[in-house]
Amino acid sequence: MPLFLTEADVRALLPMPDLIEAMDSAMTAFSARTVVQPLRTVLQAGDRRFFAMMPAFAPSTPALGAKLVTFFATNTERGVPTHQATILLLAPETGALEAIMDGCYITEARTAAVSAVSVRKLARPDAAVLAILGSGVQARSHLEAFSHVRQFREVRAWSPTAKNLHAFCDETGVMAAASAEEAVRGADVVAIVAAVFEPILFDAWVAPGTHVVSIGATRPEFREMDPALVKRARVFADSREAAMKESGDLIPFGDAHIIAELGEAACTRTSPEEITIFKSLGLAIEDVAAAHLTVSRAKAAGKGIQL
Repeated sequence: MPLFLTEADVRALLPMPDLIEAMDSAMTAFSARTVVQPLRTVLQAGDRRFFAMMPAFAPSTPALGAKLVTFFATNTERGVPTHQATILLLAPETGALEAIMDGCYITEARTAAVSAVSVRKLARPDAAVLAILGSGVQARSHLEAFSHVRQFREVRAWSPTAKNLHAFCDETGVMAAASAEEAVRGADVVAIVAAVFEPILFDAWVAPGTHVVSIGATRPEFREMDPALVKRARVFADSREAAMKESGDLIPFGDAHIIAELGEAACTRTSPEEITIFKSLGLAIEDVAAAHLTVSRAKAAGKGIQL
């Protein structure tokens, strides 16, 4: 019988430090091509509304499963999260349904955990100032994840939605900036975690030595970074193939502009002055690896509901 896990179950079973290490291993396996994973299938379900199917198989784990996820930008007007997700885990030996679980927290947390891996590999060791562009669930999860790989003496945030920005800053103690530029100037790490479709980070604001994490604009027609910044930086991605099919920020520059994938040995900073960008598209293996870890712990702890 399959196991059912709620969002509360998943949160309790998946602490961020463990998830960061799991994502580091998953990205290494992906770049070593020991993971079977096609590009996600994306169905447009209206204006800025998408439904995606994301399967993956990791034989070495072994883990087999898929995430069903929607992104409805119009949900912000309804006070509903823009991302909704469910993850199915299958028994690798038989293909039988092993578990059904809420995928919203895994999507939120694994995205931040992968970003934290990029900060660990690409941000300067002395990085002390963090700028967060956004104020939603990803702002919160990235703030937590980054705290496990760098100790920042100052964190600033800006958001297109002032009300959400002040709520985020009141909750976390982060400094509210009056503009994106004010947040970014002088920052050592910049995380773009707002749901935007046009650039909000510009080249002139970004100092040498900065590491930029870009997790949005995952459609060819969307952008969140100034092309001049992308051109100037050394660019890394979770997946070259996905970047060249899905990232409006990177497609114009071609595959040759991507130095390495996050899971490759070449993903490293080579000088204190260079600007690095990590473009995260979000991969099915991240969801399946996180789900596998969650289910393993749930079974050991007797958590969840047998359906």
